Amino acid sequence: MLDAPEMSDAEYDRLFRELADLERAHPHLRAPDSPTHRIGAEPAQQFTKHRHLVPMLSLANAFSEEELAEWEDRIARLVPEVRRAGYTLEVKIDGAAVSLTYRNGVLAIGATRGNGSEGEDVTANLRTVLDLPLRLQGTGWPALMEVRGEVYLPKSRFAKLNQEREARGEPPFANPRNAAAGALRQLDSKVTRGRGLRLFCFHVEAPGAKRPFETQHELLERLTAWGFPVEPHHQLAPDLSQAHRAIAKLETLLEGLDYGADGVVVKVNRLALHAELGVVGDREPRWAMARKFAPEVAVTKLLDIQINVGRTGSLNPFAVLEPVEVTGVTVSNATLHNFDLIEAKDIRVGDWVEVTRAGEVIPQVLGPVRERRTGSETKFELPARCPVCHSKVERPQDEVMVYCPNVSCPGRVLEGIVHFASRGAMDIRGLGYERVRALLHAGYIDNVADLYDRDKLNQQQLLALDGFAEKSAGQLIAAIEASKPRPLSTVLFALGPRHVGFQVARLLARQFTTMDRLAEASVDEISAAHGVGPIIAEAAAGFFREPRNRQLIARLAALGVNLTEPHAAAGGPLAGQTYVITGTLPTLSRAQAQQAIEQGGGRVVASVSKTTTAVVVGSDPGGKLDRARELGVALIDEAELLRRLGRRL
Repeated sequence: MLDAPEMSDAEYDRLFRELADLERAHPHLRAPDSPTHRIGAEPAQQFTKHRHLVPMLSLANAFSEEELAEWEDRIARLVPEVRRAGYTLEVKIDGAAVSLTYRNGVLAIGATRGNGSEGEDVTANLRTVLDLPLRLQGTGWPALMEVRGEVYLPKSRFAKLNQEREARGEPPFANPRNAAAGALRQLDSKVTRGRGLRLFCFHVEAPGAKRPFETQHELLERLTAWGFPVEPHHQLAPDLSQAHRAIAKLETLLEGLDYGADGVVVKVNRLALHAELGVVGDREPRWAMARKFAPEVAVTKLLDIQINVGRTGSLNPFAVLEPVEVTGVTVSNATLHNFDLIEAKDIRVGDWVEVTRAGEVIPQVLGPVRERRTGSETKFELPARCPVCHSKVERPQDEVMVYCPNVSCPGRVLEGIVHFASRGAMDIRGLGYERVRALLHAGYIDNVADLYDRDKLNQQQLLALDGFAEKSAGQLIAAIEASKPRPLSTVLFALGPRHVGFQVARLLARQFTTMDRLAEASVDEISAAHGVGPIIAEAAAGFFREPRNRQLIARLAALGVNLTEPHAAAGGPLAGQTYVITGTLPTLSRAQAQQAIEQGGGRVVASVSKTTTAVVVGSDPGGKLDRARELGVALIDEAELLRRLGRRL
């Protein structure tokens, strides 16, 4: 580890061969942390799915000191202590995110990030990463924990691999990040081993366990003690002004590192505050921000402006470009954001344009290079009809986006069905992008109602598609059927009217209680609902004015989907009770737990008081737990909450 080997390479090789011979003769004695796992196993037939103990989140980005200060202002309004808690600064590695599950100090599962909740089990490939400890050193690690990290390909190794590939007549890798991600998904782990991947770790999740550290800085030190590689430039900053100065110094170092780094991650140092701050929309932690640096800008030809249709019907213009390399990636398409921006920047087809990658991820057009115009460029005209289904487009007053109002528009069907089936919506397990795409391609479904129509979609039809066996086909049909009783609020959110998020859907469902009443309500009646403004009301009413949307809802009702909202009856099991939720629950999201409590007649509040019935405690609870103990308020877990509701895990 410290470049001071205890034996010669020849002696190591002799002992290694001896161990390999013993394991071949006695395979049942091969330990999970055996060094022979490093050499690569036989090719895998496929990758199985692995559900992370705790979802892997994405980071929001700040591109200036001002944006970073705005982030601190936002979180300090929620938890004022963050200004005094200090920050841990970590170099942001540009690689492939992984989750490493350890049981009793031994690596059990290594998985890719996947969709954040579920990734691919690539344990055999990760074992070939020499930095990764198969058995932990030291003491104090939780019996079950997930360690988060980033697998990367060193720049020097990347250059050498491309030289070797070009010498063999093979195409070079586009960039180190893609090469690392591709290596993790090789079916033959011997190929992975040949890439020479490395690893840095930076986070620990241990649901329900007491963690032996209280700050992010202590966490990094403990990871090092356990044998994990940690990026060496991390440091503490007592406040944001000193963080700004430290980040500026780190920026000058990044180019000279032998690994890709695209910024510095700023984390609130005290871990107890992380649960208090929570996450934004189950996607981004409020307690961390990626401070990104000025992106690379390239110039290329704008060949065309085309439009795709999003889930909510938004018409999203994008640029078709003459391919150009930006920060190591070949870019041929880039976002143009909206039609107002195209007009304001006077971007024309045929222009030479400046292109960058926002956060070094999403390509975008910055603007035209006007001095290179020849007069042959053409202005783009806003379409009057949807380019896919030809419905007349709508442009709400005071909005920059233009929308197709047809929920059955083929251009928005894929995104719409995936959202409809997602967790937090109808929660149809096993129905992600690839399966929805396969069902659409086979002609089995055209809209969300078709999911429930057994004349159009049944188990036998699924068996005709790649990737389905008797068990998985039956499980998907069962998951679809299990979603039918979901309340109106869930169905409304799943259908995705513009501006109607989960909270607004609950407000509307409680106000009108049935889909029929809501569909007949006027804009004024909808805006009269507490917490619903005129813009949301107009969008909701417009959704129900569209005949095809009404037809879709009628089909859902005819196929047995519930379109009513249960009353929080005065006699419910939690009637008159008040609850506070803190930490991450094992199976329920915060929104799902709140919905369950309210449907049981209870109320969820943000802070603990003497009148609080109980605090529902998950992993990594915040200061609310201490406050509850001070006041003598009852503490319960998710299992006890479900028992009180008359439900079981």
